[in-house]
Amino acid sequence: MLGPDPAGPVGTGELPPRRGLSRDTVIDDPTGELRELQAEVAHSFADEAWVRRRCDNVREKIETALWSFDTSAPWHDQVTSWLFPTGVTTHLLLVAALRNPTVRLRYLRAREVLADYGLTDRYPGLLRMTGCRNLTGERVERHVDALARTFDEAAALARTPFSFSSDITPAARPIAIDASYDLARRGDHQEAVFWITATFARCHKILATDAPEREHALRPAFAELLADLGISSTSDLPARVQETVAALPVVWQTAEEIIAANPGITRD
Repeated sequence: MLGPDPAGPVGTGELPPRRGLSRDTVIDDPTGELRELQAEVAHSFADEAWVRRRCDNVREKIETALWSFDTSAPWHDQVTSWLFPTGVTTHLLLVAALRNPTVRLRYLRAREVLADYGLTDRYPGLLRMTGCRNLTGERVERHVDALARTFDEAAALARTPFSFSSDITPAARPIAIDASYDLARRGDHQEAVFWITATFARCHKILATDAPEREHALRPAFAELLADLGISSTSDLPARVQETVAALPVVWQTAEEIIAANPGITRD
């Protein structure tokens, strides 16, 4: 059994392999096999060849997800299918920097990495892909207000289990809502937009399944957020998918520069 990664939260299905064993988080290993594997992974984790393989894996996940974008899916699912692989572009940089690919704080951590490597001029491009580049803190707070109402209804009405169900519960409200307010109010409002949008889409998936009338009633608030991100019609999302695909070479080049300058990476 593995304990949580001490470097921070991770997203199921979003991380390159081997990350979870890069540090000693083993809490139950009666046969000793996990401990042996963990030592092997830790020994080679920073090898340039493995770093590049993990980066390749991240890029492949982004491309595969974007190429499989389904315009016939429900609107909230289309938003998720665009948003998450677009957000994983930050993971490409974090993996190159030997940092943990976080979920909610991915943009904040990517911004820190780019600053550490003197590449802050690349950060606006990451934000531009989500459409949040020009959002103000006040505007983001307004969207959190709307999300809070949608979140509370989805948490109360949820019946059907989803892989993310634990993220839409009263117990998760401090992370989904309170932490989003905190980011917005301290000046990291653009960095909060990814998780606000993701949570909105997940709430609507729950409501569309378990309370369709409420989903329809709450839809305008979700539409208002998307409009602020430049998405106001069904034709906008496929275009945004293509924008992310077109931006990948620049993100990849940035990852290459980070790998080349990273003193923690071991080379032959």
